[in-house]
Amino acid sequence: MLKEFKAFAMRGNVVDLAVGVIIGGAFGKIVGSFIEDVITPLLLKPALEAANLSQLSELTIFGAVKYGNFLSAVINFVIVAFVLFLIIKGMNATKKKEVAAAPAAPPADVVLLTEIRDLLKK
Repeated sequence: MLKEFKAFAMRGNVVDLAVGVIIGGAFGKIVGSFIEDVITPLLLKPALEAANLSQLSELTIFGAVKYGNFLSAVINFVIVAFVLFLIIKGMNATKKKEVAAAPAAPPADVVLLTEIRDLLKK
């Protein structure tokens, strides 16, 4: 059973997945900090100043419902989703260029006619 577990744990898929999760977690912290510390303040500063607030989390209804935290989470999600959309769109554009650069194979009938021509020459 120990050998089976070792074989399972050391398979390429499991190790790749573990590395992906760790790198994803670290990258998530970078993206989260960028969104919360750079982008959101830049976008919301005029609105917060108009409302005489210093942080979005200070927005409340009835003194108890902190809808500012919810708004912050929604804004963060929209920004992250948009950035991911741009990244994936760029990757897809790169893939299309690679596919377009490869020469297309001749149709089957042209290949067949070429083979017949070559046989007749012999």
